[in-house]
Amino acid sequence: MNQTFRKVSTITDKGQTTVPKPIREALGVDFGGRIAFCIDEANRVYVERDDVEESDPVMDSFLDFLAKDMTAHPERSIAAFPPALKARMEALVGREAVDLDQPIEGEVDL
Repeated sequence: MNQTFRKVSTITDKGQTTVPKPIREALGVDFGGRIAFCIDEANRVYVERDDVEESDPVMDSFLDFLAKDMTAHPERSIAAFPPALKARMEALVGREAVDLDQPIEGEVDL
């Protein structure tokens, strides 16, 4: 194997590891980036940048249906936000300021 550099990373008890910074930089990935692990017939492992967007056929079908319905019935597709619902939401969150560009800290289950 012709290697340019070698970096070592420890695997945690949860099976997680940190991709060393020089590897992330070489792959051109950062927080939220995707990488793919590939194993060849000699059990050598390669790491590649993964730019493939995975498609969800159920979600794609639903969004297609929604777009067609909105086009066919524009009069009911967009409605004013009910003032009572707005007031209830504001009461629940206490007008908490939210920065949508702020990174999420900690683990998140979607």
